[in-house]
Amino acid sequence: MIQFFKQLYLKQRVFYGFGILVILFGCSYVFPLLYRVAWGALGLFTALIIVDILLLFAKSSHLHADRILPEKLSNGDNNPIGIDLKNKAAFALHCEIIDEIPFQFQKRDFNIQLHLKAKEQRSITYSLSPKERGVYQFGKLNIYVSSPLQLISKRYMYAEAANTACYPSFIQMKKYDLIAFSKNKFAYGLKKIRKIGNTTEFEQIKEYVIGDDIRTINWKATAKKQELMVNQFQDENTQSIYCLIDKGRAMQMPFDGLSLLDYAINATLALSNVILKKNDRVGMMTFSNTIDNKLPAENKKTQLHKIMEQLYHVKTNFFESDYSRLYAQVKHHITHRSLLILFTNFEAMANLERQLPYLRALAKNHLLVVVFFENTELSKLASKSAKNVDDIFDKVIAEKFTFEKRLIVNELTKYGIQSVLTKPEDLSIQTINKYLQIKAKGIL
Repeated sequence: MIQFFKQLYLKQRVFYGFGILVILFGCSYVFPLLYRVAWGALGLFTALIIVDILLLFAKSSHLHADRILPEKLSNGDNNPIGIDLKNKAAFALHCEIIDEIPFQFQKRDFNIQLHLKAKEQRSITYSLSPKERGVYQFGKLNIYVSSPLQLISKRYMYAEAANTACYPSFIQMKKYDLIAFSKNKFAYGLKKIRKIGNTTEFEQIKEYVIGDDIRTINWKATAKKQELMVNQFQDENTQSIYCLIDKGRAMQMPFDGLSLLDYAINATLALSNVILKKNDRVGMMTFSNTIDNKLPAENKKTQLHKIMEQLYHVKTNFFESDYSRLYAQVKHHITHRSLLILFTNFEAMANLERQLPYLRALAKNHLLVVVFFENTELSKLASKSAKNVDDIFDKVIAEKFTFEKRLIVNELTKYGIQSVLTKPEDLSIQTINKYLQIKAKGIL
């Protein structure tokens, strides 16, 4: 009996019916003829409720449902959540679905309503877009079922509580994987660049034969052997690329719900996938006041999984980033010339000037690309027409900071440091573009 009352819920139209009955009984004191009508209506209403109860509770279950969760969620993307429904009753059912989605989404009005015909099976899908990495806990799947009378509803609970981890955007990674290797990649802004040189590595010294390039003659070996000897080179198929991610407090600025750090993490995963497909070695390192998540550059099949696991655990400590410590770690651990892609953010020229000596030191032995962000809110404010003195003041300040971003690019270029200034939402494609550009030019 207790279980019966736990599952029984009155629909809103029942309360409307009781309201009408109260009005009829109230009016019967003024109009006695309505007294019999009121009792007749009460009897009919009670009979309908009893019939509705019998329809829903005659069998233990008229419905079967399953919630289909993905193995893991993709951060910043729409992740499909499936629900499979099967009506086992001989009559149509009205279903109200309330899923207990994780608290991180702060969605209090989740409600899906649908009709199932007799014996009908249906699959429905809704999507969730997480904005932070970590574990998301789903509760029970609650379904309130009503018969065609829709006077009462019976609650069914399915799917035990389940945890799903949210990883860096692997959906975005797959999308840019297709873009980077598709024939239509130019439609997305990727540029075809003429290769102006070859990157070669030494293979062996051999005897000169007619047709060998005389510019490769090794004069020391020739003098020792008393015959012409040449250096033989082979194309260098693999190069080392390291993604350096600033996880200091400057990277906590939010855009569209995601922090700059999460944009950088998603871009690193997408870029790493492209690098490995190009047969290059990829590694990573994160830093703030300490150096963490050090992963040597490799091109093994398991490298992408290692990178994803490292990126999943990256968290900020809100300290000021220590570039001197970054320089020391790079000098100690990355001993051969590599491409360093530094994800960071400089809001003003003064921020760059403090770190510029360390960036120049990194660029001496490596090819350094600094990736930082446009402030899209300031750009909107700068392009907005001014209507009063306050608007003029805001517009001038916004233009000043926007102009400083371009000055930062020029300052980096002056010291031979390449840069990418991009909107947060375009970070992945712009970074992949830059890597493919460097790869095509053969300047690493």
